[in-house]
Amino acid sequence: MALEALNHAGAMKTNLIVILNDNEMSISKNVGGISMFLSKARTRKFYTESNKYIKKVVNMLPSGGNWIIRFIRKIKYSIKQWLIPNMLFEDIGFRYLGPIDGHDIEKLESILKTSKDLEGPVLIHVVTKKGKGYKPAEENPDKFHSASNFDIETGISKKEKTIDYSKVFGEKLIELARKNEKIVAITAAMKDGTGLSEFAKEFPNRFFDVGIAEQHAIGFAAGLAKNGMTPVVPIYSSFYQRSFDQVIHDVCIQNLGIVMCVDRAGIVGNDGETHQGVFDLSFFSIIPNIVIMAPKDFYELKTMLEYAVTLKKPVVIRYPRGGEGKIKFDIHEKLKLGQAEVLKTGNDITIIAIGKMVERGIEIANLLEEQGKSVEVINVRFLKPIDKQTILESIKKTKNVVTIEDNIIKGGLGSRVAELINEENIKNTKFKKYGYPDEFIKHGSISEIEKKYGLDAESIVKDINDRF
Repeated sequence: MALEALNHAGAMKTNLIVILNDNEMSISKNVGGISMFLSKARTRKFYTESNKYIKKVVNMLPSGGNWIIRFIRKIKYSIKQWLIPNMLFEDIGFRYLGPIDGHDIEKLESILKTSKDLEGPVLIHVVTKKGKGYKPAEENPDKFHSASNFDIETGISKKEKTIDYSKVFGEKLIELARKNEKIVAITAAMKDGTGLSEFAKEFPNRFFDVGIAEQHAIGFAAGLAKNGMTPVVPIYSSFYQRSFDQVIHDVCIQNLGIVMCVDRAGIVGNDGETHQGVFDLSFFSIIPNIVIMAPKDFYELKTMLEYAVTLKKPVVIRYPRGGEGKIKFDIHEKLKLGQAEVLKTGNDITIIAIGKMVERGIEIANLLEEQGKSVEVINVRFLKPIDKQTILESIKKTKNVVTIEDNIIKGGLGSRVAELINEENIKNTKFKKYGYPDEFIKHGSISEIEKKYGLDAESIVKDINDRF
């Protein structure tokens, strides 16, 4: 979109100022041709000095010397093409100013004032250093992109390191890649965040960082899959939205074997409404030819990943930020396409849950059983294809059913179960969907947000007692 906007603005000749903050970083280190181009611009100080000198000479010329001005401009442009090959910005219609030291505030203010008086679009190339002024951040800019509490003196995190879903995913992918040379991994500038750092070290020729370009990541994966590879693409849930068209057009229409791992699914906490991963079940579920899975724990994530690379179909595996809950599951039925598993049997209420909310379902069932109710808990495992037989048999037995998901209610698990009830025309059934409403979820810890929207165990138990 940035290149599309630059292309449009350059052609329109609008009075527009674009500030390119160039700190050589996205979240991970910048990659790609544009990054290399900026590196060249960044290091050509002689060009900047010659540019100033030519401007000074041009300003001293009499008004009748237009031919001289044109001649000097041609010389200037030739110097620029020699020192900075293919000067992208000026060639597409922008006045390029820079590179400027972004930490020199006076110089920055001066060039901003100057640029306001120039006709047409202007691009100011500002060079900054990520973490400037704080040594630990300067030395580890990717680590400090999103930091938890840390010691100011040393920069060492105060948060105890624990294993999380991203790490489990990364370790399992390495294990699978050692056995299957067709497996490749693709990241959109999120190597560390998605657990691919060790994979990149062990398989440098099978690891691809395409930069912050989720659309291209999926299109690129489709090309690799078409040629016999098995691409695995972990992207944060809220960033997968950007590649929706490519998932449909490039992957699912061709029914290609790509494993799309949706990291940070559900509520992510204090990153706020732009990062809450509460839409992916809904927007993926409307696409044909796609398989959607969500694990209840680390073990199930490993088995799902192992299963997904053998399917040779478009597969989505969604998992949350952070680690497992407190409940340890004894039941892990063998994974079969579209087959749920019954974790508890009961006769009074059916709880159908997916992903991390399966633990919530068990927690609720335990509380209800203390009150004398008999509760059946189904780990649906697959949203698509969904296990109609297991779900419908349970609903017909209990006549009281709830669904629990860390996704918006519209288009997710609850909506799919409601469709099944309607399709089978099951009468006299009480039904309640628990999930997030049709709104953007604001900042807050995961527990605070779940409490606010009535998705904590105590709130759901109270609501169930009021309804059933």
